[in-house]
Amino acid sequence: MIVEQTLQEELNIAKRKSAKPMLWISMISMVMFFAGLTSAYVISMKRDDWVSFDLPQAFFISTALIIASSITLFFSQRALKNDKRQLSLLLIIATLLLGVGFIWQQYVGFNQLKSVGLFFTGPESTVSTSFIIGITFMHVLHVLAGIIVLLVVIYNHFKYKYKSDNMLGFELGAIFWHFVDILWIYLFFFFYFIR
Repeated sequence: MIVEQTLQEELNIAKRKSAKPMLWISMISMVMFFAGLTSAYVISMKRDDWVSFDLPQAFFISTALIIASSITLFFSQRALKNDKRQLSLLLIIATLLLGVGFIWQQYVGFNQLKSVGLFFTGPESTVSTSFIIGITFMHVLHVLAGIIVLLVVIYNHFKYKYKSDNMLGFELGAIFWHFVDILWIYLFFFFYFIR
């Protein structure tokens, strides 16, 4: 029995030590993926059929929402470190709602682009609009993964799995969420300045 407990404790320590490096490795691979997509975008701009367009207003709103979500998550983590569980829970739920708002505004933005005649697929589509939908859709998939992570963190928060001295799961979720936030800011400025 004592040997099993010791082995279990050693496994838990090993998991804790490897969790953050594994997350960082996966985020680095995601950065490389998006770097490849944005590089292809830049190279494709030399095509004769390239169409430049202004970003829809909804993309500006979605950017503000995702930045706000990182701020609420930061303060949620800080509140939990100070043993303010209720405030932490409220703030992480706000983070989730802001994330859902981000996804909604992305949808609205693509409808705004379609309303001005910019289609993403079909005979009326262009290379530039197909690129923006492809890159942004891939980011939205990562945000959806982030939403799932937030739901797990909220569930674990309700189950009292996090305490000021045991926040690994919360920290991992926060790192991933801040990563998708920074990734969108990069993509937003990329699309804004490189047309």
